[in-house]
Amino acid sequence: MKKGNPGLERKTASRGKSVRALLSTAAFSTLIIASTPQASLADEGGVSFWLPGIFGSLAAVPGTPGFSFATFGYNTNVSAGGNVAAAREIEIGALNPTLRANLAAHLTADSGFDFFNGAYVFATPVLGGQATIALGSLFGRTTANVNGTLTASLGPFIAGRPLDIDSGVTGFGDMIPQVYLKWNQGAHNFMIYGWGDIPVGAYKSTRLANLGIGHGAADAGAGYTYFDPATGHEFSAVGGFTYNLENTSTNYQNGVDFHLDWGASQFLSKQVMVGVVGYLYQEVGCDSGSGDHVGCFQSRVVGLGPQVGYLFPVGNLQGYLNLKAYGEFAAQDRADGWNIWLTFSISPAAQTPPAAKPLVYK
Repeated sequence: MKKGNPGLERKTASRGKSVRALLSTAAFSTLIIASTPQASLADEGGVSFWLPGIFGSLAAVPGTPGFSFATFGYNTNVSAGGNVAAAREIEIGALNPTLRANLAAHLTADSGFDFFNGAYVFATPVLGGQATIALGSLFGRTTANVNGTLTASLGPFIAGRPLDIDSGVTGFGDMIPQVYLKWNQGAHNFMIYGWGDIPVGAYKSTRLANLGIGHGAADAGAGYTYFDPATGHEFSAVGGFTYNLENTSTNYQNGVDFHLDWGASQFLSKQVMVGVVGYLYQEVGCDSGSGDHVGCFQSRVVGLGPQVGYLFPVGNLQGYLNLKAYGEFAAQDRADGWNIWLTFSISPAAQTPPAAKPLVYK
């Protein structure tokens, strides 16, 4: 009988244990939905509940039972043309929607915040899988500016005026409760999830930049991860839909949003991984409500970029650092640009099984 390679088996087991140890938190650092700053995203005024890129590599792999914590720093710089700029001005009441207006304007926005998330992974199986609950929020600053010229006509009168609106806010974002259920079958991992938005963050309907979205929302979806510890190959994809409640401050309701986040990586060792990440965001339903003065306004954006990750011990716990960046393109009714994520997570280390007792033959 051919003997196995003990060195390869130990390396494979060690890599698998290290990866599983980080997942109870590291996955959240790329999974957790943020109450995203209005300066940077989609739907009403070009802003959405969903933050594209929140899911990443190893998304569906079960983690280690116990409490965990994750945080990521997020920085973005985006811009958009007259269509999004006009929608944002109508939203805050700076532009009369009854005017027949020609707006030559440009929207620019910068956001930087830290997202914090606490989670608990249950040891007792639920429906044959592993259940997790979590709650997160953010603290940071976002700024936005609309600059341009408005030429409008009302009856026989024609008027033109310059526009230069600046806005900025520092504070907390919305609260984001989350639930996950994950299953493992060898190299194949599966996940379903549900998230919500509790609109308690810094938000004013008359302000150009906000850290909350001003309305409740619910998001649900499913994900898959292929991970082979022996080869270090990994691929993950997570898709979902967002249903938005009406913003009672503006009487505006975003349409249903679809999002697909994905990541592919190669473990160079049991500690270091490199790869690529990407996302597709597409609003599939039309906006509505008595406050909708811009029509269907379906948002879309695509992102693509590199990533690198590093695992390390923190006492008896498992630490993880991940850096990824996205360049955006193919945007419609939405600001686009670039964003950078720096993640740190800490979670229970994977338990080492007790050594088997040697067999004694007489």
